Amino acid sequence: MNMPAIIKENSTGFLKTTLQDELFLTREMQCFEEITAESVNALILQLQYLSRQNSKKEITLYINSPGGSVSSGLALYDMMKAIPNPIRTVCVGTAASMAAVIFLSGDRREMLKHSQVMLHDPLISEGVGGSALKINSISHNLMKTREIIAEIIAEHTGKTLDEIYKVTANDTFFNAKDAIAFGLADNMIKEMGGY
Repeated sequence: MNMPAIIKENSTGFLKTTLQDELFLTREMQCFEEITAESVNALILQLQYLSRQNSKKEITLYINSPGGSVSSGLALYDMMKAIPNPIRTVCVGTAASMAAVIFLSGDRREMLKHSQVMLHDPLISEGVGGSALKINSISHNLMKTREIIAEIIAEHTGKTLDEIYKVTANDTFFNAKDAIAFGLADNMIKEMGGY
């Protein structure tokens, strides 16, 4: 992504910085791409840095992502839970699949009016082939991952596992109002403060 730059004047002249860097100074992070090992590693480093700067102050994570790698997403989830800071998640477009799990795990979860959350069971992204034992192992691991994700969703929504499995059996979309009613989000943002 080509990030716009900001030119600021200081005592030594002019300083060029990106919008992302400027927002980071106010403890705001963005998850605006697919969840991969690379994107998650960058987010984890940012979380660690902000937590070291102030372990009590809230961190905001804006999300507009199609989801992606479950293992990478779970690493980000675990880091969000491991640091002492409260984390505010804001859905600004679509938080789908693993991005939905990251969104709903925030301590304060907010959505813009026309944003949406999409839940579904974990998917196999590559072709499956090999021996019966290999396919059985893949299936077992997929079902275990399904159980882990469902337990996380249930924990953060207050729903039962059966309710979660029913919703994740297919792609299920929640607008802001429905997400709040289901326990995926806390409130809808009608006006962004400070803008």
